[in-house]
Amino acid sequence: QVQLVESGGGLVQAGDSLRLTCAASGRTFSMIYMGWFRQAPGKERESVGAISWIGGIANYANSVKGRFTISRDNAKNTVYLQMNSLKSEDTAVYYCAARVETKPTYDYWGQGTQVTVSS
Repeated sequence: QVQLVESGGGLVQAGDSLRLTCAASGRTFSMIYMGWFRQAPGKERESVGAISWIGGIANYANSVKGRFTISRDNAKNTVYLQMNSLKSEDTAVYYCAARVETKPTYDYWGQGTQVTVSS
């Protein structure tokens, strides 16, 4: 069992920056990848990016590449999503998720944190 809690969302203006935090607890030793997802009203959930727990290799969706950065702190079992040059299109509920062992799906999800970017 893995528990995830996101925090750091809020209301910002276009062009501003924001950092989201995802704190993990439970069977954190089994986590392999940490992903960030987002869902805007009326739209399906989409992947923002992910990072490997070991090695810290990250990848990103084209829509956020160059603006967002995913990092992790192994000692704190915490993952971050640094968002720069925010656009109104980035407005969504942001979720973190964990893949454990060798399973191809994200099995554990946080409750989400709202990010609103005003134009």
